[in-house]
Amino acid sequence: MIVSRWQAALLPTKEQVKMIFFAEGLESQEEVLPARAGIKEHRHPFDEVRMVVAGELLVNVSGNQLLLRSGDRIEIPSNTKHHYQAYGNEDCVCVVAQKAPL
Repeated sequence: MIVSRWQAALLPTKEQVKMIFFAEGLESQEEVLPARAGIKEHRHPFDEVRMVVAGELLVNVSGNQLLLRSGDRIEIPSNTKHHYQAYGNEDCVCVVAQKAPL
């Protein structure tokens, strides 16, 4: 798992995040989780790349829990158990992509 925290004063827009992913050769899509909604534990045969655009996302990757905020990015390796939920009273908007594992 790789976590990158956004360091600049201005947060990227959804369109800018999609452009970043496109520049990395990733095809992305938007995912909106209503406040406090979540996705149950699962895994998949590809690496997942996710960046929070708005709201906060509470992520659990193989028992390691962390809170992602706007601009934060996580890369979850293939076949790794994980689950997540929108944290707080706001919807959480993410841009998410998949890539083939190395």
